[in-house]
Amino acid sequence: MATGFWADETLEAAPQNTNTYSKPSELKITDLRIAIVRGAPMTCPLIRIDTNQGIYGLGEVRDGASKNYALMLKRLLKGENPCNVDKVFRKIKQFGGHARQGGGVCGVEMALWDLAGKAYNVPVYQMLGGKFRDRIRCYADTDTSYDMKEFAERLRKRKEQGFTFLKMDLGIQLLANKPGMLTQPLGGLGRGPEAQNVQHMFTGIEITDRGIDTMASFVAAVRESAGWEIPIAADHFGHIGLNSCIRLGKALAKYNMAWLEDMIPWQHTELLKKLNDAVDIPICTGEDIYLKEPFIELARNHAVDILHPDLATSGGILETKKIGDSIQEYGVPMAMHFAGTPVSCMANVHCAAATENFFVLENHSVDVPWWDNLVDGIEKPIVNKGYIKVPDGPGLGIKLNEDVVKQHLGEGGFFEPTPYWDNDRSHDRTWS
Repeated sequence: MATGFWADETLEAAPQNTNTYSKPSELKITDLRIAIVRGAPMTCPLIRIDTNQGIYGLGEVRDGASKNYALMLKRLLKGENPCNVDKVFRKIKQFGGHARQGGGVCGVEMALWDLAGKAYNVPVYQMLGGKFRDRIRCYADTDTSYDMKEFAERLRKRKEQGFTFLKMDLGIQLLANKPGMLTQPLGGLGRGPEAQNVQHMFTGIEITDRGIDTMASFVAAVRESAGWEIPIAADHFGHIGLNSCIRLGKALAKYNMAWLEDMIPWQHTELLKKLNDAVDIPICTGEDIYLKEPFIELARNHAVDILHPDLATSGGILETKKIGDSIQEYGVPMAMHFAGTPVSCMANVHCAAATENFFVLENHSVDVPWWDNLVDGIEKPIVNKGYIKVPDGPGLGIKLNEDVVKQHLGEGGFFEPTPYWDNDRSHDRTWS
């Protein structure tokens, strides 16, 4: 009798190695629900997208954004196949915007990738073309202390934790109530709460030479404590004018900073280029930008040295990879801003693994003792000596620890039904 192409033992083994949990071509979205986690350290709405086959995908709305940015998309998602990630993203992306307004679209996009990975039983990075690295370098943002020695000690301890890259907050709050440090309109905006909603160039706040010397002395103390070998970036300078940014940047050049972040708003390409050309420290921006086109403009004009998207604002996993690939053509590396739970963290990790010019990923949660416990299925601690291991499980590679999530819920309960958002009517076409 002729022998068939497949041996009998091969035929028997085939079903054991096939993912029968899902039929991707028949997968349909049936629901979208929210559970809000507080204190991670931000307030973070988690998204769960359910399907007709019992599998679900997890995503996360960016810290500080309303859950409604995601809920309003539910009517557009029901009945769609979540494996058609790019198709669905193009359907909903018009409902996102810069900064927190992109949070709903991005959170949904994360959940679609998680679902697609589970349906095909592969990690997200594999669907993006594979990975360039097995672990992701992180830095832990470090809050300001008005005590210079304490501030320096905080950065030194980050290094002791194993971090190979540091970032410090360095703002004009350090100069508050100190005479001769700032000039500002008397009786006007000044540094009051109303100035927080005025772009930097329009507040009239400028730093004096004494103020610049004081801020530089904080950086000097940090360098003395943490050493000169490790990169140190800085952020949160305050709403100061462009010329103050230039003068401060020149004063900090001797400390060999890794970058100065968001010194002025990202929208002003020509002003950023003026700053970048004047200062011998890398200039960085990007965490508030939605979609790839503004990133490409900044890179093409060489207005900054480093671009820094927040995946929960920039358009999600695939759009952020496109950002990295696009700006790489102009010689610009991609750092990544992140603040949230391990759900959004793992979305960032998969994207970073699959993007060649990735540089370093932010993490705000290394001091939250229960943060790791929000999820299971991955190596713990999640951030280990300054790195996160890229998970190989399907989708994002994580499962929620429901008991821990329930211990830290905000308003709204644990993935309660959302029927109100099922049938909102709107004519959404953007062309005639």
